[in-house]
Amino acid sequence: MPKLSGYRAVGYDFYAALEADGRAVRARYNAEHSDGLKTATHTAHLLPAREDHVRYRAEAGVRFVRRLRATLLDLAQATLRDGGEHICEFDTFTLGLQVRADDGHETYLAIRITGSVPPNLTVLILRNVPGGEAEGWYPEYALPERDLLPAEQAWSNLMDPRAAAQALDEER
Repeated sequence: MPKLSGYRAVGYDFYAALEADGRAVRARYNAEHSDGLKTATHTAHLLPAREDHVRYRAEAGVRFVRRLRATLLDLAQATLRDGGEHICEFDTFTLGLQVRADDGHETYLAIRITGSVPPNLTVLILRNVPGGEAEGWYPEYALPERDLLPAEQAWSNLMDPRAAAQALDEER
């Protein structure tokens, strides 16, 4: 029986090979089960299994974290350049980042999250903000120039000046 791989050999008929494989699997299934299948073929083994779904979710999580880190770096770079709040919208929430620095004084970093996010996502966001100390976040009741909106949370931290300089130096 030919293996179902991604190449085309001369004289190779994919659909005939698929049918032959389905018939062979059906025969094995019927030999192992008393209530045999009535169909000509059996292709359940070609469908995604639990481990495929688990792998897909894990891969999606990794893609999300990579996108989140890149977005937070982009927002940090933009706000370090002009001091304004910069935002990015995700599917279910919006991030806003703003850095305030005066010559010779500390650099303050504020992030806002608007929308519905589970608590573990807030922690993930805060841990990936460039220059913010993981344990240094403080919840805020307002942003620098306005009160919080409904379904909005804000956090502040001191930004490490070396991390700010490094964020500005990174090419993207």
